[in-house]
Amino acid sequence: MSDGRFRYEEAFARNIGWVTETEQTALRGKRIAIAGVGGVGGVHLLSLARLGIGAFHIADMDTFDLVNFNRQAGAMMSTLDRPKADVMAEMARDINPELDIRVFGSGVDAANLDAFLDGVDLYVDGLDFFAFQARRDTFRACWERGIPAVTAAPLGMGTAVLSFLPGRMSFEEYFRLDGCDEDEMAVRFLLGLSPAMLQRGYLADPSRVDFVARRGPSTIAACQLCAGATATESLKILLGRGEVMCAPWGYQFDAYRNRYVKTWRPWGNRNPIQQIGLAIARRQLRAMRAGR
Repeated sequence: MSDGRFRYEEAFARNIGWVTETEQTALRGKRIAIAGVGGVGGVHLLSLARLGIGAFHIADMDTFDLVNFNRQAGAMMSTLDRPKADVMAEMARDINPELDIRVFGSGVDAANLDAFLDGVDLYVDGLDFFAFQARRDTFRACWERGIPAVTAAPLGMGTAVLSFLPGRMSFEEYFRLDGCDEDEMAVRFLLGLSPAMLQRGYLADPSRVDFVARRGPSTIAACQLCAGATATESLKILLGRGEVMCAPWGYQFDAYRNRYVKTWRPWGNRNPIQQIGLAIARRQLRAMRAGR
């Protein structure tokens, strides 16, 4: 609840210059849905709230744990065991007490997608890497409703960004996950997100990457870069200005390697070059399972 000192125009006045006053007013009237408000999703929410977005739908069924402390904006001693969605809603309202936030505390699934995406201008993906069914359902629903969607993957100390716009290549057309088991979906999703795989060269301890146990290393650096890139893509999409590279185009930026690469995979994971990378990744996954 506002104590009377909050004024939207003053709170977000320093955005003016990079956006016009008219555009800032437009952002105030936008509603963004974010599924998953842990590692990347939580930073997405706070970054977009500081951009001046006026309304959110957020979904997460998890609670904060000690293993979240290295990267998740809401993970603190004071929030241990508390629902992530509730904590992040409180933090966002602490930035803008006037926010309209609807919390979906049981996460997002096929049963509540209609409500989750109702009146939404943009979807931002913050789901766990392995939440394949929820992710497929959500992106399909966005496609059917004409809602643009952005996903930014935290990879190493960088980010890989893909946007899916109405009337262009869909999530399923790009990743081609239909009929795949979970191992194959993991391989296709990872290679689809980052065809350049810039993060691979400096992995210090490969034993910490375990697709079998659904576990891998993470950094706050990557989550913060994801949020900055996503906020920028969101601004361009919502205001209709600036180039938005949508699938099959994407990009990856790796701060550790000081590299930026535009990626282009016509036909998505059916691309011949992509097929070679997928074959290599499958062999590596089989070797990982054999070692285990």
